[in-house]
Amino acid sequence: MLRAFFVHLSENRSLRNFAERSAIGRRVSGRFVAGTAIADAVRVTQTVNRAGMSVSIDNLGENVTNPDEARHSSQLYHQILDAIAANQLNANISLKLTHMGLDVDERLARDLVAGLVAKAASLQPPGFVRVDMEGSPYTQRTLDFVHELHRMPGNQNSVGTVIQAYLKRSQSDIEKLLAEGIRIRLCKGAYKEPASIAYESKADVDANYIKLMKILMKSGIYHGMATHDENIIREAQAFATRENVTRDSFEFQMLFGIRRDLQQSLVRDGWRVRVYVPFGTEWYPYFMRRLGERPANVFFIARNLLRS
Repeated sequence: MLRAFFVHLSENRSLRNFAERSAIGRRVSGRFVAGTAIADAVRVTQTVNRAGMSVSIDNLGENVTNPDEARHSSQLYHQILDAIAANQLNANISLKLTHMGLDVDERLARDLVAGLVAKAASLQPPGFVRVDMEGSPYTQRTLDFVHELHRMPGNQNSVGTVIQAYLKRSQSDIEKLLAEGIRIRLCKGAYKEPASIAYESKADVDANYIKLMKILMKSGIYHGMATHDENIIREAQAFATRENVTRDSFEFQMLFGIRRDLQQSLVRDGWRVRVYVPFGTEWYPYFMRRLGERPANVFFIARNLLRS
């Protein structure tokens, strides 16, 4: 119920316009968003790297409405890749296809993303582009994009995607991705989907996540297990030990500002951790989905506002 409420808020344009322009909105979002500029993302990434963790940088935004906005979004990502190389950051990038103009001009979006993957692949050391998964209307289009990008010469180790465990189709999608050696970030899913295509109960989502996680961990391909759920993390650790899956053959992935204690504990114990660091002015939908995923975040924000 709470999750559905925050998903609904994330789609409210009036609230979004107010929040993204207000000082209090930017202050509240600072728990989960690095800032509004590339320099903010670089600063936070350097801090995370010093703590022994890698980073995935995301310029927040989705559903651009014209080609110029798509080209602008792409140019920002080129600048991020330049900043990663110039600052020798242990980081890759994450992007959404609708932010690259998928709904405006599919060919343009393909060209823009292909250019970013080619640039990432040319870096020393080679970089990586994670194509994020959006709501279910985009699932197949996103997968088709990633398969096509991955088949382009030179891209094989520089592009991957995301699979959401709450979708009933995900095992089939994973099998097709693994057949081509494509790297996957496994998450639970943060969009509101109908029961006909998605598991609704937490128990069912968790069970599917664990099943898919084990498939990925045994695949011999480097994947990311995106979760803050300590029960699932313990299951992954136990499975790795039983099946002789080495600690450098996969990584745990977590969100900036959430369970920093758990992130640091995993690093101390020798597990790989990547932190998803978002930045940008269009932070409101992302922020609301994070509140919906974990109600404790709401109370954390409220406590800190009252203290200041």
